[in-house]
Amino acid sequence: MSNHERETYTVTGKSFTAVAVNMAAKAGEYMKSKLGQATDVRVKTSPHDLVTEVDKGTEILIRKIIHTYFPTHDILGEEGVEPGAEASRLALEAVKDREYVWIVDPIDGTTNFIHGLPFYSVSIALAHRGEVIVGVVYDPSRDELFVAEKGKGAYVHGKRIQVSPEEELAGSLVATGFPTDRQHVLPLALKQIESVAPRVRNIRAGGSAALHLAYVAAGRLTGFWEANLNAWDIAAGMLLVQEAGGKVTDMNGEPYGLHVRDVAATNGRIHDDLIAAIR
Repeated sequence: MSNHERETYTVTGKSFTAVAVNMAAKAGEYMKSKLGQATDVRVKTSPHDLVTEVDKGTEILIRKIIHTYFPTHDILGEEGVEPGAEASRLALEAVKDREYVWIVDPIDGTTNFIHGLPFYSVSIALAHRGEVIVGVVYDPSRDELFVAEKGKGAYVHGKRIQVSPEEELAGSLVATGFPTDRQHVLPLALKQIESVAPRVRNIRAGGSAALHLAYVAAGRLTGFWEANLNAWDIAAGMLLVQEAGGKVTDMNGEPYGLHVRDVAATNGRIHDDLIAAIR
């Protein structure tokens, strides 16, 4: 390992990735212990965008661990940001040039969590000067931990994962999501589904962008696209896909950055065709 890598991935001998995995496991335990108790449900931006005390409690838990190990690091977390795209953009702008920023979604798939549907996750990423270097997505329901480190591959249960082999849209299983903004973004999303559906094997909409991205990385989905997502929805999953050999861009095919809100991620082979279909 070069000195540069050692500086990037560890501080005072403590591995960033090990801390991220530890946080994800503890957050998952906490979430499972609260399953069925999410009675205090509040609306964020619309009746479809929900938050619970469990979201807040999970983020507090994660923040405490980060501050314990890395007191100088910044944190960009869903619960610390006002609702809406503009607030998310400003929050990201405030920290994007900082040395180390943890990007956290305490529960990606809150609506599923509230309804007891076991498709939700905790998403934890670490960016170094704006570039994501560690990504962890944990599914407590299946006890599946997806881990990626920049330049070192992507893994689940410690086994290396790679994207699926499909060469064409016709044989592809893809996923998307239904946006919480029902007035402006939903009509566009429905048009995209209408365009993509006849061209692919099938479409899924599980309700957790982070898990969809992890599934693209693991070869369970050929691709995923969704509009109006936040950095904390995508950052960890994006690194998983890239490190598993896939491709992540915005919906115009431009390279992914933390500012991207409209994302497309695939095995790489169907990428251009999926972009053409959704556009």
